[in-house]
Amino acid sequence: MLTASLLGAGGQALADDDPIKVGILHSLSGTMAISETVLKDTVEMLIAKQNEQGGLLGRQLEAVVVDPASNWPLFAERARELLAQHEVDVVFGNWTSVSRKAVLPVFEELNGLLFYPVQYEGEESSENVFYTGAAPNQQAIPAVEYLINEMGIERFALLGTDYVYPRTTNRILEAFLKEEHGIADEDIMVNYTPFGHSDWQNIVAEVRRFGSEGKPTAVVSTINGDANVPFYRELGNQGVDAGDIPVIAFSVGEQELTGIDTAPLVGHLAAWNYFMSVDTDANYDFIDAWIEWTGDEEAVTNDPMEAHYIGFNMWAEAVRKAGTTDPDAIKDAIIGVVVPNLSGSYAAMMPNHHITKPVLIGEVQDNGQFDIVWQTPSTVVGDAWSDFLPGSRDLMADWQAPMRCGNFNVATGRCGGSTAAEEAEAALAE
Repeated sequence: MLTASLLGAGGQALADDDPIKVGILHSLSGTMAISETVLKDTVEMLIAKQNEQGGLLGRQLEAVVVDPASNWPLFAERARELLAQHEVDVVFGNWTSVSRKAVLPVFEELNGLLFYPVQYEGEESSENVFYTGAAPNQQAIPAVEYLINEMGIERFALLGTDYVYPRTTNRILEAFLKEEHGIADEDIMVNYTPFGHSDWQNIVAEVRRFGSEGKPTAVVSTINGDANVPFYRELGNQGVDAGDIPVIAFSVGEQELTGIDTAPLVGHLAAWNYFMSVDTDANYDFIDAWIEWTGDEEAVTNDPMEAHYIGFNMWAEAVRKAGTTDPDAIKDAIIGVVVPNLSGSYAAMMPNHHITKPVLIGEVQDNGQFDIVWQTPSTVVGDAWSDFLPGSRDLMADWQAPMRCGNFNVATGRCGGSTAAEEAEAALAE
């Protein structure tokens, strides 16, 4: 049910019966555990379902789980452990962009495969990473356009956790707001807080003041992890109503809302590519499987879980297609692979290692679910490089021969090559 025709039929069986090792690199402790633990559980469920169907290429799959504990340098150590010590065939993992930046040099050095399931800031395309979450043009840009076109918003408070994803996303959004919609500097407020930030009283009060100056105002939130719980609680404490200053979040889904009294938050928004409330048979089947797996009738599903569902099925189809788990063979085989998503359409792996996704905007309901109020008429192709940053406008990514480049400059006709080590150093230093 969870993987369609992904057995080894037609593929070349491997020489031994050793299990195919699937690495899981998600924080099970620390500030990001609130979001990442369920992703570990999701991959384990997908592995179990695949094994029930006979595995892949006549071999069973085996999960290898490590806990990088929301510690960004430790992510790199655990990634090396998975690839060099455990010799896993593929890794599903990471949430924050700083953790992804930290592991990227390891995956490129050891030629591992990483399926990354969370929305991110773009400005990257690695031969060794498959980005199954949203790029900015599949989440952040459509969300802000919704605020402007559908809600008449004229002022924007960009609140984020202090690391690479919120900072880069907000640079893109600031440029987009100014260039495309003529928003003035004084109508954009930017604020960053550390991971795990808990004292939101002054910041929420500042947002209230910013929103009381005569123009319709919204908060665009790139706050990550468990800091969202006290943030939304403080919104309720100070009576920040969605009718006055709506919040649209990029990192808050059903899982994060399980720790919050959602009654005061009804009407606030989130932009994702999937919600648990999607009305399709495939989604209902996935929810039933998840509830059965967890043994919890109240268990919720969310967008990064669907991204792992898509990524896992794409990888499995590429293994079947290539007849091997060899990383180089998978890189070639997976481009063009199409699998169902949970929203009733299909996801395709593009040459830039990003996938096609619908964009959905949902309103928080008092039961912790989202009512879908807007969505794109069709899927959107993920763009690795933003049209709104000067250094990115001329770049494209294509991992097919003969180009095989993640940052090809169409103006100069040259490939910039990998900058993973430098980016990791910069991200960890922020």
